[in-house]
Amino acid sequence: MTSRPAPAAEQPLTAVVVQEVARRVVGQDAMVERLLIGLLTGGHILLEGVPGLAKTLAVRSLAEAIRTKFSRIQFTPDLLPADIIGTMVFDQRTGEFRPKRGPLFANIVLADEVNRAPAKVQAALLEAMQEKQVTIGGETHLLAEPFLVLATQNPIEQEGTYPLPEAQVDRFMMKLKITYPQRDEEKTIMERVTVDGLPDIEPVVEPSRLKRAQELIRGIYMDEKVKNYILDIIIATREPDRFKLPIKHLIAYGASPRATIFLAQTSKAHAFLRGRGYVTPEDVKAVSADVLRHRVIVTYEAEAEDLDSEAIIRQIFDAIEVP
Repeated sequence: MTSRPAPAAEQPLTAVVVQEVARRVVGQDAMVERLLIGLLTGGHILLEGVPGLAKTLAVRSLAEAIRTKFSRIQFTPDLLPADIIGTMVFDQRTGEFRPKRGPLFANIVLADEVNRAPAKVQAALLEAMQEKQVTIGGETHLLAEPFLVLATQNPIEQEGTYPLPEAQVDRFMMKLKITYPQRDEEKTIMERVTVDGLPDIEPVVEPSRLKRAQELIRGIYMDEKVKNYILDIIIATREPDRFKLPIKHLIAYGASPRATIFLAQTSKAHAFLRGRGYVTPEDVKAVSADVLRHRVIVTYEAEAEDLDSEAIIRQIFDAIEVP
C-alpha cells in the first residue's frame, strides 16, 4: 500500500468548520483543531484551563457549526445521576411509567466543570461515554450517533471539587491544557465583544459529511515503521529501562493500551487535517502530549523534583528513534 493524499473533496469540510468557529473564538486555534480531531474520531475530550479562556464558547460554537443536537450540563455538587441520564416519570393519561430522557441524549454534550459533581455522577457520565448507552428503569437506551462528550475543569479551584480518578480520566481520548491568548489576539477579543458582540454561528456541515470524513480517516495509511514508533513510545512509558531511560523511578503508572489506539487515531486525524492520506512521525509528535499527559502518572519523587507528566513525555520522545 502506497502513500496517497487525502481526498480533496473532503478538505473543505474541516476548513469551513474552523473558519466558522473562528468568527466567534479568537486565539484558540489549537484548541479548536483538537476539538475537531475529537469530533472526527469520536473521541471524548477533557479541557483544563482557568476561567475565561473560551472553553465553553468554543465547544458551543463547534456544536452550532454542525447540524447536530447539543446540550450543556452544568455540574454541581448536588447533581444526581438521574439528572444527566434521565428517569422514569408517571404519565397520568396512560397510567404508566415512561422514560424521560436526560441531557446526555444529544450528539455533542458539554459537561461543564465536570470535577464539581460527586463520584456517582462522574461514573454515570463516564460509563455512558464508554458504552454509548444508558439504562433507565431497567431498559437500555442507545445514545445518539455521533456522541461526543467535551468536559471542562478548572485546575486552580479545589474547594468543592471531586477530582476524577485516573482510571476514569483514561477514557478521555485527549486532555487539553488551554492557555491565555496572545496580546494582539486579546485585543481583537476585547474589540469584538465590546463593539460588535458575538456573531451568530451558522450550521455549515451535515452529519452525513462528518460520517464520510470519519470513514476516510479510518482508511488513512499508516506505515509499519510509524506503528512501531507509536508502540515504542507507549511501551517506554511502562518500561523505560528497555530504551535506556533512567526515569523508571519517576513513573508510577505508564500509558494503557487505550493510549496506543488513541494515539494512532488522533495521528490519522491530524494527517487528514493537513490534507494527507498517510501518517508521518510529525503527526504522532503533534498530538502525543494531548493523548499522554493524563495517562502517564508520575511518582511523588518526580513531583519533588518538579517534574510533571509532560516533562517525562518529552524525555521519552528525545530518546526514541524517529523512523
